[in-house]
Amino acid sequence: MSYSKKDEDGDTAIMRVDRTSVFQEARLFNSSPIQPRRCRVLLTKIALLLYTGEKFPTNEATTLFFGISKLFQNKDASLRQVVHLIIKELAHSAEDIIMVTSTIMKDTGGGTDAIYRPNAIRALCRIIDASTVQSIERVMKTAIVDKNPSVSSAALISSYHLLPIARDVVRRWQSETQEAATATKSSGGFSLGFSTSSSQTPVNNSTMTQYHAIGLLYQMRMHDRMALVKMVQQFGAAGAVKSPAATVMLVRLAAQLAEEDQQLRRPMMQLLDGWLRHKSEMVNFEAAKAICDMRDVTDAEGCH
Repeated sequence: MSYSKKDEDGDTAIMRVDRTSVFQEARLFNSSPIQPRRCRVLLTKIALLLYTGEKFPTNEATTLFFGISKLFQNKDASLRQVVHLIIKELAHSAEDIIMVTSTIMKDTGGGTDAIYRPNAIRALCRIIDASTVQSIERVMKTAIVDKNPSVSSAALISSYHLLPIARDVVRRWQSETQEAATATKSSGGFSLGFSTSSSQTPVNNSTMTQYHAIGLLYQMRMHDRMALVKMVQQFGAAGAVKSPAATVMLVRLAAQLAEEDQQLRRPMMQLLDGWLRHKSEMVNFEAAKAICDMRDVTDAEGCH
């Protein structure tokens, strides 16, 4: 897609935005037919305001929210992607947001190549409350084990954010989370979704899903020490974890368990010793730091 002088002028206009003018421009969302390109530019302005700390009053946020929800009538995938993003951000300040739940739920199960699915999942988990989490359980379980790493990670991170309001419900998703942690996602890696052409999607394995899954498993099991020990031993095995970030998390957890329980010190120290020779330098440094910070390290434990 070529970048023209017209696009450059649009970029300059985006940098000069204020809440009042953007709110007045929002009448565009009520126009017929819907103009996807102009709406995306306006949605980008709203995003710029929200991400730079601007707060819309409740009445304005609600008006914007329901004006933007009318854009679901258009099938443009790029437009829907941005719509979900802004709805997620406005959910904190708008009222009666639960009314768009069914529409967003449909987008979470769109086609396998739909670029807006991850954003739809994030938006869905922002607009529901504790009393309605159970109604999206099937959607979330399916998304967690999705072959697309972007979709799976979006579901895992959203589950993490749901824990404070629905821990008992989210904990029922442990089997799916465990599956996500052990599976290899290779259906195109992460994509920002600016292209609808599958030929332009980067073909590489994504290890971020594994990192997110192990992090969620920890949150689910943090009050069950034996479950944590089993998790560290399972994923601490050679080759079990491909993500260096996930391994760093396991290093910290192993060090914590070793400090809290003397009976676990020996097996956890053995794991830490093994991670000193991990192929990732960030894991090496984290393991070395954990051992150095350990209290009462013996010569045998620290001589490596």
